[in-house]
This record gives sequence, structure tokens and C-alpha cells, in this order.
Amino acid sequence: MDSTNIHITSEHVEVLGQSVKGRPIELHLFNGDRGGDPVLIFAGIHGDEPTSVYCAKELLKVLEAMPSVLQGVPVAIVTVANPDGLAADTRVNAHGVDLNRNFPAANWKRALAHTRYYSGTAPLSEPESRILYELIGRLKPRRICSIHSIGQGKQQNNYDGPAKGLAEVMSGYNHYPASPNIGYDTFGSFGSWAGVDGKVPMITLELPNRQKGEGAWADNREALLAFIRGK
Repeated sequence: MDSTNIHITSEHVEVLGQSVKGRPIELHLFNGDRGGDPVLIFAGIHGDEPTSVYCAKELLKVLEAMPSVLQGVPVAIVTVANPDGLAADTRVNAHGVDLNRNFPAANWKRALAHTRYYSGTAPLSEPESRILYELIGRLKPRRICSIHSIGQGKQQNNYDGPAKGLAEVMSGYNHYPASPNIGYDTFGSFGSWAGVDGKVPMITLELPNRQKGEGAWADNREALLAFIRGK
């Protein structure tokens, strides 16, 4: 996809491509006409983490209803990165691949098929991960937040790359710890590729997976707006 084809108005909605089963993956762009590289937020790369999608969609509603909260910052949002997984309530995509182990990070390694963390036959073997990979090349975001959920009590502002300060800012709002380590290896993850290898400030916002969407959004609304502002 060629970045010269992008023309962003105050809000521009674009279908980036399709999932394995043909579901569209959409991008919402705000304030792209202000210049500068956008902030990128995406959710639902694991389909069994619907709270992440709920929060991304609520954030989208806020930006559409109150564009002043953007403070002129260009923002890009993908509310559902794995629509087939979301529809099936599965972590993996329709090929059984954990998309968050399918990026060309230096630490990528092949995990066994039919397992929770199956990484695919090769990095970027899946259309959904290729869409995000190409999007990063096009937009060159100044910072990235991927919204996930995790076991109760493990919620955190996990950071990769030069994002410790940003994680600490978010902690002041959602009261989650700022952590450089999620507690287990994430070979071939988006954060490993974009944050560690690419040196883009990268936050993996881990919501408590037993919390309902409304509560998670209430706890993280201001943290996500702070992420957009960068302070």
C-alpha cells in the first residue's frame, strides 16, 4: 500500500484489507491534515479479549463527539485487528495463528501448530498481521498503544522501546503498574518488533480480563487520552 494515496481529513475511515474469512479491518484517522506522524492505537489482536475492542470503540466515540480532546494530535485507530477471532471468541485467527507472535521481530521463532501461541509458518504469514505491518510503514507512528487484556491482578502498562515515561504517565490515571516485562516471553510479538527492534515508543495496555468493558473504559479513558497527548 502506497502512503502517497493517503489523504486524511478531520476523520477519514479506510478499509485496510480483509481477514482470512473476508471481514474488513478498518482504520479511523483523525487530524491527519495537521501534519506530523500520528499516534496509533489498536485493539482486538486477540479475539478472546473483547474488552480491548470495547475500550477502543468507546475511545473512537469520544474522538468523534469531542474532537477538541485531540488537541491537534493526529490519531489513527484500528478497533478490531482480528475480526475472525473476535467473532469466534478465540485468541487466534481463522488459521489458528496467534497474530501477536507473527511479526518479524528479531526474537521470532516458530511455535507448534494447534497451540495457544502458534506463531504461523513464518513471520507475516497472516493477512491481519501483514495489514498492521504495512500500516506502520505507511503512517510511521510517533507512538503506539496495543490494547489487550490479561489475568486478574496482572493488569499493567507494559512498555517496549523508549516508552517508560509514557507508561508512568498512564499509570497516574489507570493506577496500573508500568512494567518492562509482562512476565513471560513474547517471541515475535508486535511490541518486540515495533518497540524493541523498531525503537518506537510502544505501550501494551493490559486490561484485567474479568472486568466488564464499562469498568475497564472508566478506568482507562483518561489514561488513553494521556497516551494521545503524550503527557
